[in-house]
Amino acid sequence: MADNDRIPTVIADDAHIVYKVHSSASPGTGSPLASLKRMVTNTKAANVKEVHAVKGVSFTAYRGEAIGLIGSNGSGKSTLLRAVAGLLPVSKGAIYASGQPSLLGVNAALMNELPGERNVELGCLAMGMSPAEVKAKKDAIIEFSGINERGDFSSYPMRTYSSGMAARLKFSIAAAKKHDVLLIDEALATGDAKFRRRSEARVRELRAEAGTVFLVSHSEQSIRDTCDRCIWLESGVVRADGPTDEVMREYEAYMRK
Repeated sequence: MADNDRIPTVIADDAHIVYKVHSSASPGTGSPLASLKRMVTNTKAANVKEVHAVKGVSFTAYRGEAIGLIGSNGSGKSTLLRAVAGLLPVSKGAIYASGQPSLLGVNAALMNELPGERNVELGCLAMGMSPAEVKAKKDAIIEFSGINERGDFSSYPMRTYSSGMAARLKFSIAAAKKHDVLLIDEALATGDAKFRRRSEARVRELRAEAGTVFLVSHSEQSIRDTCDRCIWLESGVVRADGPTDEVMREYEAYMRK
């Protein structure tokens, strides 16, 4: 199908993302009086540095695509996802998205003192499901996550979960809903091979439901198995954008140098 016959879901137009990093402060520079002086004189703290993480990125994503974001550590992948989700401002250029993109990461917030099953209910309600939908889907979400395979962990507080169990539950909650745009940051890297197969199959289902999926993963196999298109970022710049096999071959050759 030609591009002009498809429906865009995310458009990045020469997007630049700059954020501030606070390094260790010199003695006295972090005091309230020093902060007030900087406000009055309109000067920056010496310990604040700007990082130009994404530099002029442009692409168009379409309904039904699964797009892998690859690149070495610090290349801007997670920063770009957060900007698509609306969690980081674009310093120059623009990012447009249909609806509200949903960002799923291993650091997605769940309430540690509440049981897993209650977190499932609250997570589904937060995504806009009705109480009836939550009741109908809760058991299937818990089963998909596999957290009860070695005991009734869904009734235990989240603080008792391993990081892998928590990540699997977060993915299972997010994947229970149809999304216009789902952004997945390393969430498929957790869990055993059986869960990875289930999660990759669910990503393919989301695509079939006319959604768009972006996947950041250090697992090259997950990218190959899940994504039909790849965008390679390096030092905040797009090095390649095209079919997964072609881009992955370029990237692997670059990493072997």
